[in-house]
Amino acid sequence: MKELITRKNIRLKQYDYSQNGYYFITICTKDRECILSKIERNCRGVHCSSVLSEQGKIVEKCLKKIEDIYPNITLDEYIIMPNHIHIILIINQKQMNTISKIIQQFKGKVTKIIRYSIWQKLFYEHIIRNEKEYWTIKEYIKSNPDNWENDTYRQ
Repeated sequence: MKELITRKNIRLKQYDYSQNGYYFITICTKDRECILSKIERNCRGVHCSSVLSEQGKIVEKCLKKIEDIYPNITLDEYIIMPNHIHIILIINQKQMNTISKIIQQFKGKVTKIIRYSIWQKLFYEHIIRNEKEYWTIKEYIKSNPDNWENDTYRQ
């Protein structure tokens, strides 16, 4: 019989992921498949942009609905890359749902609309602890298309 893989819990022990705060989240597609967008340079060749596929448009629509579903959540910054998305979510007021539950429901909604799962099982999360870190992450998200050529998981 094949042994099951034991996944390491990457969340902070004793941290309340439903409390006020800023959270940087990365969600990858299954097998890092490039299905969400295509990176293109603009007419000047200086900056890149992410042109969404049909699946990417569904992801964006579901991302934008998070604030409607959770009134205490703000979708601050995001980028939809070919094989992953980066998001800054802000919990403005403590609520019943944790970041994990919100992401689980978001991924489930996308899966329901597309009719198959496009996601890896887990996601990466980082608690943003200060203003300097916030601005660094925000700039990282905005410049992510420009750095696509250096992405080690690019296909």
